[in-house]
Amino acid sequence: MGSVMVEPPLIDDFTLDLFTLELGRGAEVGLALSLSVMMFSVALSLRPDSFRFLRVAPRAFLIGIIAQLLALPALTVLLCALIEPAPSVALGMILVACCPGGNVSNMLVLLARGNAALSVSLTATSSLCAAFITPVAILFWSSLYPPTAELLTQIDFDAISFLIQTSTILVLPLLLGIACNVYLPRITNAIRLPLVLLSTATLLVLILVGLASYWSAFVSIGIGLVGLVVVHNSCAFALGNGIARLGGLSVADRRALTYEVGIQNAGLGIVILLTQLGGLGGSAVVAGLWGIWHIIAGLFLVAVFRLMDKFSGTVP
Repeated sequence: MGSVMVEPPLIDDFTLDLFTLELGRGAEVGLALSLSVMMFSVALSLRPDSFRFLRVAPRAFLIGIIAQLLALPALTVLLCALIEPAPSVALGMILVACCPGGNVSNMLVLLARGNAALSVSLTATSSLCAAFITPVAILFWSSLYPPTAELLTQIDFDAISFLIQTSTILVLPLLLGIACNVYLPRITNAIRLPLVLLSTATLLVLILVGLASYWSAFVSIGIGLVGLVVVHNSCAFALGNGIARLGGLSVADRRALTYEVGIQNAGLGIVILLTQLGGLGGSAVVAGLWGIWHIIAGLFLVAVFRLMDKFSGTVP
């Protein structure tokens, strides 16, 4: 893509679906490398204990995985069909819904007195699955909403190239990390935390640079999309809680699933968008707003759950 744009375009000068973020080739390479390092560090954190709920409580575990990987994208496509947002906005919604759960969910579940061990298991599993499933899921669910499918055609989107490049960025570091975890445990323990901090800091800096470059455009577009992001994220939280209730899970398990479905790795979605999908502005704003809002909503739910415990006089 082209070089960094010095002056951000004004909202009147472009249509939402045609507006793209051009951070420059160097920034794109940096984002891709950050994502690879992030996936490598995720693999370094995987332990057999991370998946213990598949053995000790398979029903709660499987319900959570189904809610994350299937129910949320399906609900998102249905929501797009009902609301009919701009195609690039719908793509952003679907992109976020196809991403794995975010690590911040584990902390929020702990604060909300949910089943933190189940939350960690679901986050680890969805992160592992993301390397193999997310690229295919984005293509599949996007194809079910005709305006988004048409948009991908208009921007000369190469599905095969997208699958190969995205899978390489995600899968190869994951496999290398697992191998390092198995055969070089001492080195793994030494480099895990520094790599997590490095990849997260690099990713944050690059995203902030892009945000600063296009600040006026983000503000102009974002004002009109805040409500949509709030509705979408609220539906995600409700979906996790509702499916857990239908599955007859305990209060602690229901809270874990509420956060695992409602908290998505929006940062991963932004990187995929900027490096593989042409940086469509509407999609980027949705992913960025989601990444901010789901933490605000998550903390609000922590307060709600704790008030419920106080008034009921019980702790799950």
